Amino acid sequence: MRLYVGNLPYSCSQDDLQNLFSDYNASNVKLIIDRDTDRSKGFGFVDIESNEEAKQAIEALDKKMVDGKTLTVNEARPQEKRDNNRSFNKPRRF
Repeated sequence: MRLYVGNLPYSCSQDDLQNLFSDYNASNVKLIIDRDTDRSKGFGFVDIESNEEAKQAIEALDKKMVDGKTLTVNEARPQEKRDNNRSFNKPRRF
């Protein structure tokens, strides 16, 4: 099961996120990084093989305080398809 972890402190590193889920046998941890600033965007994703362990992680870590911020941990939703018709492709209006 893939979990969404939101409202992470910007100081959170990949290792910090891995350590947070170490008790739940996380198989893949991905902290989302802003490519322009090379800083955390404040959220990430964690894959946990066992649905039971994933549910335990949600119960234990959702609403947990980390560095003054209240985490949001829930089952990740599928990524929505983006519209490739960006505004710079549209004709100008004068």
